[in-house]
Amino acid sequence: MEGPLQLERAFYVEQPGVLFVPVTCLASGLKCEYYPVMDVMLKILVWFMLLQPSLATATVVRSADEETGLVKWHFTSDDLEIELIQRLPDQTRGFFLARGFSSEVTDEIATSCVLQTIVRNRGLAGAGVPIVIDLGQWRMVQAGRSGGIRLKEAWIASWPEDRVSEAARLAFRWATFPTTQEFLPGDYNWGMTAYGLPPGAVFDLNVVWQQGGQTQDGWIRGIECPADVDSLK
Repeated sequence: MEGPLQLERAFYVEQPGVLFVPVTCLASGLKCEYYPVMDVMLKILVWFMLLQPSLATATVVRSADEETGLVKWHFTSDDLEIELIQRLPDQTRGFFLARGFSSEVTDEIATSCVLQTIVRNRGLAGAGVPIVIDLGQWRMVQAGRSGGIRLKEAWIASWPEDRVSEAARLAFRWATFPTTQEFLPGDYNWGMTAYGLPPGAVFDLNVVWQQGGQTQDGWIRGIECPADVDSLK
């Protein structure tokens, strides 16, 4: 008794009155089955597919620096690459004290879970597509609550003019990651991002971006705000 015949190939042929007709031929070559797909049905299918959100396949790698113990989260999805790197609060204190901030404001920034952030568009020049990052679309989940990250505009607006000088504000703008930026293939940028959580807090971050006219997102889970200590090792 002969076993079941196996599928050899599937392809499309044109037929009057039908846009495309899928054809499935069996390995014996003796029998082909035709399944007409009418023009209207195909159009509905195409529109349905176009309306579906783009699903990005993301990878997150967690690693720690052997010398400092500082942890890094490396997120990649297609051409997008994001690195989030712990900064000890004392690192951030020293940075902003040197730029004219008072110890009170400096401590407020330093204990708000500041991470060094690097974003790259890994696409090839002339072949890839732009990627747009808007930090206002990023969302955190921590202890069952969700919300946005602390944007530079909110920081600056919270400081009275007599509390933070214009020179210090300018230094803060340059040191922090742009709230919105378009990355052409090969572009990259870095800066600090703040999450408004105390040292030692752990949270999940939903990163959102636009690529090729579509909104995509992915999760970086288990991000740890560094402890307020002199050193992690």
